[in-house]
Amino acid sequence: MSDVPNQHIDRLLSIMARLRDPQTGCEWDRQQTFATIVPYTIEEAYEVAEAIAQDDLASLRDELGDLLLQVVFHARMAEELGHFAFPDVAAAISDKLEARHPHIFGDDTSDHAQTERWEQIKARERADKGATSAVDGVAVALPALMRAEKLQKRAARVGFDWPDPSGAADKVHEEMTELAEAGPEDRLEEAGDLLFAAVNLVRLNGIAPEDALRFANAKFERRFRGMEQLAQANGVDFASLSLDAQEAYWQAVKRSEK
Repeated sequence: MSDVPNQHIDRLLSIMARLRDPQTGCEWDRQQTFATIVPYTIEEAYEVAEAIAQDDLASLRDELGDLLLQVVFHARMAEELGHFAFPDVAAAISDKLEARHPHIFGDDTSDHAQTERWEQIKARERADKGATSAVDGVAVALPALMRAEKLQKRAARVGFDWPDPSGAADKVHEEMTELAEAGPEDRLEEAGDLLFAAVNLVRLNGIAPEDALRFANAKFERRFRGMEQLAQANGVDFASLSLDAQEAYWQAVKRSEK
């Protein structure tokens, strides 16, 4: 572990400044803007999540460095425009953390649950920024699955929610019927309603929809690869099999997992 963290931060900031230098910097880095860099920022956040999912701490160190670079890159561009610099970013999050933990850094001795206190503080912060709706501030750029969950949670905080999962389950069945009966011009909307209802049902069962779908994706991929491997071991081209034959391989893989 390093005893000189500030030295490494300063080095990183210096490298970014040099890369962005208008005369002597890297041509690619000089051409970037907030808009062109943001896809990389999102990608790096997902790669951090991937390293954690794989319990690969060596990769996690590297991916966190890549994500930190994104913060430094955005901060450098903002500094060039005269808005703020990296120290301002660090100061802003420090101020926010202290403000959101008055029971640690302040004199709040109330017995409110930590989650309740946190949500009350964030609600005040949104109000201070001019929020007029409970759903203000849910980022449009979030992946649609995560944004659906966040919108539903915000609505639930003001009482707009199913009292139990049964109502959400009925809604899923209703939306399935509406999608089946929809004409071509309405299928996109009805498909979205079905997915939104499914997110609600999963959430009300106490499960994070993103985690559930990530788990399902991994399970499908594992089983699909298993089918291909079984077929290859039998000297069979999996893609040439009938659907019934492929289904037989699918069931064989499922049985092998048990």
